[in-house]
Amino acid sequence: MSEMTPDMNPVNELETTVESTVSATHVEQNAYDESQIQVLEGLEAVRKRPGMYIGSTDFRGLHHCVYEIVDNAVDEALAGYCTDINVTLHKDGSCEVEDNGRGFPVGIHPKLGRPAVEVCLTVLHAGGKFGGDGYKVSGGLHGVGASVVNALSRHLMVTVYQDGKIYQQEYNRGKICYDLKVVGETDRTGTTVQFWPDARCEENPDGVFETGDFQFNILKVRLREMAFLNKGIRITLTDKRVEPEDQRVYHYEGGIIEFVKYLNKNKEVLFDEPIYMEGVVDDATVEVALQYNDSYQENIYTFANNIHTPEGGTHLTGFSSALTRAINEYGRQFKILKESDANLKSEDVRESIAAIVSVKLKEPQFEGQTKSKLGNSEVRGIVDKLVYDRLSTFMGENPAIAKAILERCVGAARAREAARKARELTRRKSVLESASLPGKLADCSERDPKKCEIFLVEGDSAGGTAKTGRDRHFQAILPLRGKILNVEKVRVDRALSNAEIKAMITAFGCGWGDEFDASKLRYHRIVCMTDADVDGAHIRILMLTFFYRYMRPLIEQGYVYVAMPPLYKVTRGKKEWYVYDDNELEKLLNEIGRDPKPDIQRYKGLGEMSKEQLWETTMNPETRSMMKVTVEDAMAADEIMSLLMGEKVEPRREFIEENATLVKDLDI
Repeated sequence: MSEMTPDMNPVNELETTVESTVSATHVEQNAYDESQIQVLEGLEAVRKRPGMYIGSTDFRGLHHCVYEIVDNAVDEALAGYCTDINVTLHKDGSCEVEDNGRGFPVGIHPKLGRPAVEVCLTVLHAGGKFGGDGYKVSGGLHGVGASVVNALSRHLMVTVYQDGKIYQQEYNRGKICYDLKVVGETDRTGTTVQFWPDARCEENPDGVFETGDFQFNILKVRLREMAFLNKGIRITLTDKRVEPEDQRVYHYEGGIIEFVKYLNKNKEVLFDEPIYMEGVVDDATVEVALQYNDSYQENIYTFANNIHTPEGGTHLTGFSSALTRAINEYGRQFKILKESDANLKSEDVRESIAAIVSVKLKEPQFEGQTKSKLGNSEVRGIVDKLVYDRLSTFMGENPAIAKAILERCVGAARAREAARKARELTRRKSVLESASLPGKLADCSERDPKKCEIFLVEGDSAGGTAKTGRDRHFQAILPLRGKILNVEKVRVDRALSNAEIKAMITAFGCGWGDEFDASKLRYHRIVCMTDADVDGAHIRILMLTFFYRYMRPLIEQGYVYVAMPPLYKVTRGKKEWYVYDDNELEKLLNEIGRDPKPDIQRYKGLGEMSKEQLWETTMNPETRSMMKVTVEDAMAADEIMSLLMGEKVEPRREFIEENATLVKDLDI
């Protein structure tokens, strides 16, 4: 236990975390007194509880560290001092973020007596974002970004270009290696932060992160997003780990207008140019861009101080309210909506829309360090008034576009009413009433959803084998006939009239769309089990498209899996091996030898397996392989869904041409 003393270092004094620990070795030792109180000093608290600061220690937390450093550079850009940000992934596992802003302050902090750059990197809640004049608008208002990255890095080096000099300081796991020193002269300004994440491995078993491998594709999505949200900023991402090195430059003078165009690039749009609105009210800057397309889904992304708020918040509420009110009033005024017609609902006017809502505030209030939802109550009214006024004016000046929007929204309302009727048919009266379950469902006897799993099987043949080979206690089987409907190309009412889709909704028991309720889900593992051929892959994609569009929480909460049936059975004498792809087959043949030649059976479909083989290879929890389906980035997922499953052929052809060389298993 550390004791507080009068001469304690003020850097450590600023940040202490109290944690209670209880020893339970013996009953008589199970005391809770002053000896059980542990004080974590300085950045130790971050290393002890990293999830509190970066959300997790998996790849999400790893990339969050990059975003924290980039956010600091973008804050400089918002203040008007930075135009270029360079992010580089090095072969040694480090990430380097360089900007041409003013640079971290290097002067001595008046209270702590240490250089300000050192204070920013070693003291939590230290920064220029707490009421000083350094920043008017900032994304990193919690003030823990740089210091947290330092604490969670095996090594970090900061270089500051300022006042004609180059300053440098290094740290190991947040601890100072040497005092800030001058290492050269320069005629530029800015900051470079290079850090090596503290990842767990054999040589470093006490590391923080599960992986230290930065993903280029994950970073490029976020950095492109940042460039869209801050028109004029140039962000360059370079991957030096590959040969030749991969570099992407993101620079958009049109800002969020180009963002919306990007969201709609694989869709047919209702009108050529996005509707753009901008305004400043009480130190709050609001930017909105929107455009309707030919899809049947809404695509609204909200941001506060450049931070994506996936759970929305007051800015989204204000936008939705204003959009609904403006469109309804226009429809009434010009008799597009008849007196007998009900008002359009919010979901009607949001169908087919691609929109970006970006607000920049002096003091944003987020929920938690990960900033997933905006809470500022005043923002709702500001966004509502701006969007309502500007959209009403736009529709008055552009009647042809306004009419097209209204017709689209009215069509959505009619489909919603038809879907409501279809939904009533899919609702189960009771989870215990077997009569309300789909006829072909072979249910399990277990009633605890956490223990239950359902296999969605292609066709009656494979379904029959799966039914006889399963464990009836916890495994249910639902055979699906043929290929289900591609929901990307149809409205919700048509989707819900499809027999196979209705069967899945009814079997799951949790509803769909806005009425989705995870607590009513009857199976906590939903397994897509299709043949290991092209047709099977297509059916699997159709299922996943349906889940993504209508039951996305199933994927987001980790309930959806893909079964991995073997592609080959290799037999030699009494020994058998199951392998799952051609590479694995080659490896096995090299291990066991090719002489005498083993018997190799290729499974074209699940129906070719016996019930014992299907159980052992694909269904037995002890021996099977399964992939969990995840959606890490909704924007990228939406893009790929629209590209591969939508109406436009040309982008799909280009995608196939670009990626044709990556095909592993071609079934000819």
